Amino acid sequence: MEREKRYPTDGFHLGQIVKAELTRQGRSITWLAQQVGCSRENLYKVFRHKWIYTDLLFNIGDALDYDFFKLCSDYYQAKKREKNSQQIDNNFPKNWEE
Repeated sequence: MEREKRYPTDGFHLGQIVKAELTRQGRSITWLAQQVGCSRENLYKVFRHKWIYTDLLFNIGDALDYDFFKLCSDYYQAKKREKNSQQIDNNFPKNWEE
């Protein structure tokens, strides 16, 4: 839980994204568990977590042929742009039209 406080996600939930990709591909949890070498119960736990250990995420991405790391990177780049945009807005003179 401490990790989630340090890295706010605003609804970005990697476990749910993995589950959605698995469903989109029409694959079963049993299939994915076999591919990554873990139990179905562990995958159900993974789906509940906002963040996933990198080695497990790599194996899941490899099995699903999906780059979850790029997705995370794109998310953080967008958040960074949003933050920078807000900082620019806050520093912009309020009376610039006068």
